Amino acid sequence: MLKGDQDFPELADVKTQQPTATEEEHRVLKFRPRTLAHPPARRGDQDQPDDAGPQPNDLSRYERASPDEADDFRHRMLANLAAFAFTVALTAIGIWLAMSIADLRKNQDCVLMGRRDCAHISTPRS
Repeated sequence: MLKGDQDFPELADVKTQQPTATEEEHRVLKFRPRTLAHPPARRGDQDQPDDAGPQPNDLSRYERASPDEADDFRHRMLANLAAFAFTVALTAIGIWLAMSIADLRKNQDCVLMGRRDCAHISTPRS
C-alpha cells in the first residue's frame, strides 16, 4: 500500500483499470462508394423503362437555335439599364438609412448624457 492509501482506506479498494482491446473494437470497414451506373430498382419501378428517369439539366435550353439568329440588343440594354437603376436606388436608400440611424444615435447619446441642447430647433426670423 502507498502512503496516501493509508489516509483514505476506501481508495485502497479502487484498482486502476486498463481498457481491454478486443478484435471487434478495432475492425476496419471497407468504404464502398455508391457509383452504380443503374441503381437497383425499387418495388413498383419494374414496369417503367430505364430511360423514363428525369434527365439532368444542361445548358442546351439557353443556346441559340442558329448562330445567325439576331440578338435582341435593345431589350438586353433596357434590362441592364433597369438593373443599374435599381442598384443605384437601393444604394441611395441604404446610405440614407445609415445616415439617419447615425443621426438618431447621436441625438440619443446627447439626451442620455443629460444635455438640453440636443435637437436643433429652427425658428423663423422676424
